[in-house]
Amino acid sequence: MRFDVLTLFPEIFQGYLTQSLLKLAIQNGLVEIHLWNIRDWAAGKHKSVDDRPFGGGPSMVIMPEPVFACVEAIRPLALDPGQLVLLTPAGERLTQALVQELAGQKRLLLLCGRYEGFDERVRLGLRPREISIADFVSNGAELPPVVGSETLIV
Repeated sequence: MRFDVLTLFPEIFQGYLTQSLLKLAIQNGLVEIHLWNIRDWAAGKHKSVDDRPFGGGPSMVIMPEPVFACVEAIRPLALDPGQLVLLTPAGERLTQALVQELAGQKRLLLLCGRYEGFDERVRLGLRPREISIADFVSNGAELPPVVGSETLIV
């Protein structure tokens, strides 16, 4: 199974990928995990990825342009385009039945949010499957791919 993790902080994953179950799964060829920095597809001198929400609001969200460009660039890197998953507290709850369904996929592209999440146009334009791993709050969406990938390989 191949995981493509689209995040603003790929460095966060290094510890997880070099330890325990994920390390063994990677070494044994059971999974491939590819980390992609969304900022690499951002325009401008400063590679900014955050902006005010399209519809207005007090917080910052991840702009749609670098996300669209990132997804379009990495999808063709494998034979299977994969299922795009947006990790969000508002998504469908990760249950054992959903884990079994996802484990049948050859490839998952996992979108990890930051700030107040993604600009609504990301959800509307890419139409990802929205999944929540549990009812708790974390400071970013980097933890869910780790939990999800370990759950799928166990």
